[in-house]
Amino acid sequence: MSTAPERRILTVSQLNRSARQLLETHFNLLWVEGEISNFARPASGHCYFTLKDQGAQIRCAMFRNRAQGLRIRPGNGLKVLIRGRVSLYEDRGDYQLIVEHMEDAGLGALQQAFDALKAKLMAEGLFDAARKRPLPYPVQHLAIITSATGAALRDVLAVFERRWPLQQATVIPVPVQGAESAPAIVRAFELAHRANRFDAILLTRGGGSLEDLWSFNEESVARAIAASRIPVICGVGHETDTTIADYVADLRAPTPSAAAELITPDGDEMLETFAGYEVMLEEAIARKLERSQERTRFLAHRLNRARPSLGQLAQRLDFAQQALVRQWQQQWRVKRHQCQLLQQRLAAQHPRQQLQWQRERLQQLRARLLRQTPVGLIQQHQQTLSREQKGLQRIWQQTLSGQQQQLKQLMQALHNLSPLQTLERGFAIVTNAKGQALMDANQVKPGDTIQARLHKGKITATVK
Repeated sequence: MSTAPERRILTVSQLNRSARQLLETHFNLLWVEGEISNFARPASGHCYFTLKDQGAQIRCAMFRNRAQGLRIRPGNGLKVLIRGRVSLYEDRGDYQLIVEHMEDAGLGALQQAFDALKAKLMAEGLFDAARKRPLPYPVQHLAIITSATGAALRDVLAVFERRWPLQQATVIPVPVQGAESAPAIVRAFELAHRANRFDAILLTRGGGSLEDLWSFNEESVARAIAASRIPVICGVGHETDTTIADYVADLRAPTPSAAAELITPDGDEMLETFAGYEVMLEEAIARKLERSQERTRFLAHRLNRARPSLGQLAQRLDFAQQALVRQWQQQWRVKRHQCQLLQQRLAAQHPRQQLQWQRERLQQLRARLLRQTPVGLIQQHQQTLSREQKGLQRIWQQTLSGQQQQLKQLMQALHNLSPLQTLERGFAIVTNAKGQALMDANQVKPGDTIQARLHKGKITATVK
């Protein structure tokens, strides 16, 4: 006699728990790519969203301790690459993915492209130290390839003003971000070579994300730098930012300001150097004069001891010695004067003096520019308009006064011809019931109502 198999009855909770354990033990950490939708981030800090592609979707949860370390801002429509583990939410029986890491799928593609190009150019030898050329020091004329309105250019010019205001530089403006940036940078290198007046090129921009700096990771830009006949210094981004252009350039600076400091000398140090040269020149002249005086005294002493007949020669020698001393003193004064002139010229070339002159020149140029700018032209036109308005107002007042006088005369003539003037002399205007003026007594019959208008008031009467 057979017995029925024993039934194992599970609760819903037990079933969901078993399913969760099965999923979590069967699947290890895995990478999934998809698009975010239904994104929500409540006050708890956890992130809940749906990851989907063209054919399917899965619920996802990213808890607060993981979400706090995100380097991107997740949102609906963002294509992401996530690392997580498969699980099941027992309370609702929802199959879901517990997310531990998330990154922009586009950023991952950019990083792969960066690494591939870096390996390609390295294999070609474009990063080799042997092909790096030293920069001229100091740089006489610098070409700056950057955005004309960016913070990088302001930082570079601020360093020039502080360290070496005499630095000659020409800005070749280019967009430093976007699809048009890389072709514009390549054209800027071509323009710098055609100008044939630069001895160094500074390629620079401020910091940003990998996507923002991508123009400096383009192969066309890297090859333009490598083909440049002019030494190139690259100062792109912050200290932690590294681009392909940094590897290819002859010199890499961590920031735009650091690049400007590498290019320019320190004005104060140069002044100290020239001051040292002045001291050395004075000491050399003094030593030479002292040796000449000692030799002259030695020769004079030997002549005095030779014989008395040489007395006259000794006297002449004394005179010659005095003349020689005077000559050396004169030469000393001339050299000292020349040193003073050089010192004055050097002081005139000091960055503070040059800065003051440049500020005065800038004020003059601003005043000239203000007179030529739309604001200045508008002020001139406003002054002309004000004068024209005053003249027009005077003409209008004169015309109005004449018209008013003529109107008074016409009103007086009209008043003289007015029937009301006739009424003032005792006459009356008689009208029938329809308001028609009566010229003949035959126009009415007994019983009709008539009205007589006097100078003051009206009279209504009945014809008898």
